[in-house]
Amino acid sequence: MKSIIISTKDFIQIVARDESHFFDIKEFAVGGRAVQKIAAAFSNADGGEFIVGIKDKASGLPPTERWEGIADVEKFNSHLQALFEVKPALDVKYEFLQRDGVSGYALRITLEKGTQVCTTADGTIYVRQGAQSLPVKDPDRIQQLNFSKGAVSYEDFLLPDLPPEQITEGKEVLGFLTNYSPKTDALEFCLNQNLLDFKSWQLRVVSALLFHPAPSAVIPKKCALKITRYETKEDDPERDHLAEQATIEGPAYQLIHSAVARVTEMMSSIEVWTNDGLKKIEYPPEALWETIVNAVLHRDYSISDDIQILIFDNRIEILSPGKLPGYVNIENILDARFSRNAKLVRTLNRYKDAPNKDLGEGLNTTFQKMKEFGLKDPIITEEGNYVKVILPHLPLAAPTVAIIDFLRQHDQITNRQARDLTGIRSENSVKTEFYKLRDEGHIERVPGLAGNKSAWQLTAKGKAFLQE
Repeated sequence: MKSIIISTKDFIQIVARDESHFFDIKEFAVGGRAVQKIAAAFSNADGGEFIVGIKDKASGLPPTERWEGIADVEKFNSHLQALFEVKPALDVKYEFLQRDGVSGYALRITLEKGTQVCTTADGTIYVRQGAQSLPVKDPDRIQQLNFSKGAVSYEDFLLPDLPPEQITEGKEVLGFLTNYSPKTDALEFCLNQNLLDFKSWQLRVVSALLFHPAPSAVIPKKCALKITRYETKEDDPERDHLAEQATIEGPAYQLIHSAVARVTEMMSSIEVWTNDGLKKIEYPPEALWETIVNAVLHRDYSISDDIQILIFDNRIEILSPGKLPGYVNIENILDARFSRNAKLVRTLNRYKDAPNKDLGEGLNTTFQKMKEFGLKDPIITEEGNYVKVILPHLPLAAPTVAIIDFLRQHDQITNRQARDLTGIRSENSVKTEFYKLRDEGHIERVPGLAGNKSAWQLTAKGKAFLQE
């Protein structure tokens, strides 16, 4: 059993931490039922850690006196046993803490986000919310928790009111099977691939996502894709910034192609300054493609909302409904492999020109192509019940380097041009970059230009620098 020694400084930092969505402290007297409750709640949420053997702030004791110092590690056996009674098994690590110069032990327990919904020994489900471990009893809430974990996928749910003929005799599936090998008819394919339940002869949600001409019309959840163009760089656009909106619907293969085409079309109205002058904004096509494909493949279809694509003057934001499934998190997303909608992923991969040809490489390709294109890495976050991917139109080069590179091909540069080049939104911040180059003697103001028309040009030293 691993044991580590912590300094008094480290201990003070631990007891100073507030109990939160990811952290808790309990005194040694806490029972096994409470240990199970906290552990299951962390596993059912986003993971976390808690320490047994330290009194919390509610004790009223000064920080240095909250260490209980349990003399024998075997006295924690009941706490550990309680962990192993949580079902299914927790992804848990534990270690004993010792204080430098102070006798006794505390037990630190670390829980990873679980891939399944855990219950305590009495069958209760708990979820961590803020600093509380709250019971979940509502069946719909439990079902939603299963969806968010990826333990259950909405693609497998049945559509009792959808006649099988609407899929098996439809244009999309027949077109797909034209290039499918070995040759098979639509009904046989749907049965073999479990898109149609052979016992009830009812279609699954995934069959409509793949092959119905208007999935939103037959699936009782939103499953389209909405594109919005804002003429601004601001984080919180106002109504006046709204330039264009479009809703894309259709079977998944067509949805992806139509969405990429429409986003590309909308981007053609955005012009930014580049080293080659005023140009239409461009992103690496593969990065845009893979990010949209990823959103369609891995979103949580149990959530009644469309995929959102927001196009700004300096970035594209793609919001996919649902949290990251299973053990996937922001830190391991480029390495982890977890398919929430396995049937959807598998079937799309069987198209002749598969949108997900290189399975598992989607976001990795996005990162690689953005770098090759000279743009900064995408930003991936979880916000509420959504996964957001931002494709920033920001150069990898430092602002001063971007300004100098522009002046290699142009006689002068304005504040607006520099903002386009560098991705800096603030005029004053761009001035700071100009002043850095001015102080180094590389640039100077263009004589006779002031106010909104003011510009900068290379000095003799700056021109010499570029020729080195």
